[in-house]
Amino acid sequence: MQIRIIFIFILFTTGIIGQNIQSIQLRPLQENNYSAIVPLGTVLELSFDDLENDGKEYQYKIEHMTHDWQKSRMLSSQYIDGFDENSIINVTNSFNTFQSYTHYAVRIPNINTVITKSGNYLLSVVNYDTDEVVFTRRFVLFENMATIGVAVSRSRNAKTLSSQQTVELSINHPNIRINNPAQEVHVVLLKNENWNETITDLQPTFFMANQLKYTYANKTNFWGGNEYLNFDSKLIRNKSINIVKIEMQDIFHHYLYPFTFDENRTYRYNPDINGQFVIRTLEGNDANTEADYAMMHFTLYAAKPFDEKEVYVYGAFNNFEIEDDAKMEYDFEDNSYKANLLFKQGFYNYTFATVDKYNQVNTNEVNGTFFETENEYTAIIYFKPFGGLYDSVIGIGKGFFNQDR
Repeated sequence: MQIRIIFIFILFTTGIIGQNIQSIQLRPLQENNYSAIVPLGTVLELSFDDLENDGKEYQYKIEHMTHDWQKSRMLSSQYIDGFDENSIINVTNSFNTFQSYTHYAVRIPNINTVITKSGNYLLSVVNYDTDEVVFTRRFVLFENMATIGVAVSRSRNAKTLSSQQTVELSINHPNIRINNPAQEVHVVLLKNENWNETITDLQPTFFMANQLKYTYANKTNFWGGNEYLNFDSKLIRNKSINIVKIEMQDIFHHYLYPFTFDENRTYRYNPDINGQFVIRTLEGNDANTEADYAMMHFTLYAAKPFDEKEVYVYGAFNNFEIEDDAKMEYDFEDNSYKANLLFKQGFYNYTFATVDKYNQVNTNEVNGTFFETENEYTAIIYFKPFGGLYDSVIGIGKGFFNQDR
C-alpha cells in the first residue's frame, strides 16, 4: 500500500496571485461553514478583493477533475448545463476604508452555470485582458449514495503515541454494486480542509456484504499538530484579541503578541477554527466592502535561527501554501523572526511552518504536535465503475478527535 502525505512535499507558490489579490474565500452560504466539500446542488460563493481597485474584468472557469486532481476526460457539456467560463459581474468598491479595493463575488451554481455531476472541481479565476490564471481553488461535490463512518483515536504506535492520531473508516453501500474495490474505489483522508495534508491510495482491510472497512494500525496516522494561534482585528482603531499595539501610518498597523518557541512545549487546549478565518468588522454594516485592511506584525522569538530552514506564517488565509509574502526574517538584535502581512479585518487562525533546503514543509516544528489536538478529518469516497467515464463522489464522512477515547 502506498501512503501519500502531500503535505510534506507541498509546492511553493510562484507569486501568481501577487499582492493585489487578497481575502479569497470559497464557501457555502451557511454561517460558520468553511468547507468547500458540499452536496451536489449546494450554492458556493467565491469572493476576493483586488487592491489595485482599477475595475479589472475577471472570469471564472470550472473544470472537472479526477480523484487525484488531474483533468478528467469529460467535455464541459457533460458536467455543466450552461457555460463553464463566465464573467464575474458582482463587483463593488470599498466604502470609507483607508485601503481602497474592489470586491468581486460570484455564486455557483447560477443562472449561467449549473453543475450536474459529482466529483472534484478546479475553479480558476482568469484576468480577461491578459488571459492569465490569477488563482485557483478546489471544491468537491458529493452525492449521498453511501454511508461513511469515520472514527478518530490516539495512535496505537508506541513511538507516536503522544503525537499522532489514527483515522479508521467504513463504507456502507447497499445500493451500489462494487465488483472490484481495488480498482473502482478511491479514498482520500483530508485533515482540517487542508489539501496539503492528505492520505491516499488506501485499500480496504475487510470486505463484507455491502461494506468496506479501512482499519489500519499505522498507515492512516496523521500528526496531531497543535491548536492554531489567532487574532481578531474586527476593531481597526482599537485593540482586540491578541493585538498588543496599534499604529496609524498610511493604513493601520497592528502588532500581535509575540510567540516564543519552546522545544519542550506541552499541549494546552485553546479552541480554534482549524486554521480558517472569518471576515468581519464592528465599524460597518457590510464586511465585504466596509472592512478595512491592516498590516499585521508577527513576531516569533527563537534563541537562534532554525538550522538551514526558513520560517513562514501559515493558514487558510493563504490557502495553506508557502508564499514569499509570508516569509519571516530573523532579527539578530532581539533573537526573533518577524513578518508583516496585510489582512482584511476579521478573526484569523494561523501557525508557523518551517521549510528546509529540500522544500519539505513542517507545520509542527515550531508549535509542536500532540495527540490531544482537536482536528477534523474528512473521508472522501470516489467511485468509478469499470468502463465509467469519471470519478463520482458517492459520499463523505466526518470524524473528530475525542480525548475521552
